[in-house]
Amino acid sequence: MKTSRKLLEQLVAFNTTSRESNLALIEFVRRYLSELGVHCELIHNDTRSKANLYARLGPAGGGGVMLSGHSDVVPVDGQNWSVPPFALTERDGKLYGRGTADMKGFIACMLAAVPHFLARPLAQPLHLAISYDEEVGCLGVRSLLDVLSRCPEKPDICLIGEPTELQPVIGHKGKLSVRCEVQGAACHSAYAPQGVNAIEYAAKLIHHLTKTGQRLAAPERQDARFDPPFTTVQTGVIQGGRALNIVPAECLFDFEVRTLPQDDAQEVTRELEDYARHQLLPQMQAVDRNAAIRFHPLSGYPGLYTAAQSAAARLLAHLTGSEAFSTVAFGTEGGLFHQAGIASVICGPGSMAQGHKPDEFITVDQLDACDAMLRRLAAWMCREA
Repeated sequence: MKTSRKLLEQLVAFNTTSRESNLALIEFVRRYLSELGVHCELIHNDTRSKANLYARLGPAGGGGVMLSGHSDVVPVDGQNWSVPPFALTERDGKLYGRGTADMKGFIACMLAAVPHFLARPLAQPLHLAISYDEEVGCLGVRSLLDVLSRCPEKPDICLIGEPTELQPVIGHKGKLSVRCEVQGAACHSAYAPQGVNAIEYAAKLIHHLTKTGQRLAAPERQDARFDPPFTTVQTGVIQGGRALNIVPAECLFDFEVRTLPQDDAQEVTRELEDYARHQLLPQMQAVDRNAAIRFHPLSGYPGLYTAAQSAAARLLAHLTGSEAFSTVAFGTEGGLFHQAGIASVICGPGSMAQGHKPDEFITVDQLDACDAMLRRLAAWMCREA
């Protein structure tokens, strides 16, 4: 039986940065599982450059538990690493390498546990899922969920192994990213009123977003289970203008909305589009009829909150030995699983405090503790459901 540490070493060696293919890693996992007698299904993207992996073991029938992780990692470009990012380095009880915490550590434990699950008389099936492109908007898992939606034997519960230091997490915010393009009309700045200043109109839109964010942060809209306890709106990118003496004809900006699970990010964009259409466009087109404001969704995923009284949360409490349920600030694929009718919780080894940073690491102790948690899951799954 391969240990999780050895498997992690092999997984880290694959450069699965989101812009790269993950097929070499997926083939490694497929081969590993096939050697154990576990059939795998691959769900490719349109160009067949990436794939999700889905596997199932245990008795026939619906229900059971899914263990889920994403294969992609964030780039190392511009980061000052003291160790090779795509090779595992052990030092002082820590295992360094890109993806060790987020989240190849969990995938390694999941794979290492498969022989243990196979050796047990499971009373319900175990499902395994590895996705692609989670880091760029939870994109890949959607096609896997399309397959599961047509499957009569989909799992009841999904355990997503994002790094929580193995603390039980039942919620996170959702996210929507949008690009706004403002098309104005250029002219010499000496005759500025004859043009349509795209930057100035973009600024009006951004100011409107700021006011929306302030309204969403009102005390009556807050939820203390989250940090920060309200839906946030922020503009992260803006581009426009060519020279100071030219009224700018183009400006674009990207903004994001990170929503409490009970809030709808689309309300923010609908309100902004309404403001643009009824307040700003008439002013702009009175000067130049070709002026325009366009909105383009970039990415998004729903929030998650699984009730503490649910079967999924009770299982998580059993596995972790804790009912101190919490939420996390970062997003996961959990909201998408929840929308697909699979109750989801989050618990995995390592800390997101190390994720996305140079010299990312996970401790050996956390890997060992995750191994033990999955053994407890195997024992729980041997009882009659």
